[in-house]
Amino acid sequence: MPRNYKREYETYHGSEEQKKNRAARNKARRQAIRDGKAKKGDGKDVHHTTAISKGGIKSKTKVVDDSVNRSFDRDSKRRMISEVSPRERKK
Repeated sequence: MPRNYKREYETYHGSEEQKKNRAARNKARRQAIRDGKAKKGDGKDVHHTTAISKGGIKSKTKVVDDSVNRSFDRDSKRRMISEVSPRERKK
């Protein structure tokens, strides 16, 4: 069954809470660009050291490679080893 993007937006991404979270992520990205830490198309993500859902604030951000921010450890056959990222495991 194909993924129903319209339904996904209506039930999750379109909620007021998720719109506010997305706006906070976009704001943090724009601030990093203004500060010269990131630029358009650089392959970097603005990482919140504390998740937005856990009360993360814009001052607690850093710019990291998108592969570090978006992926989990994988074995030689590219299967996921853990759903906990290396960054979270260090804590």
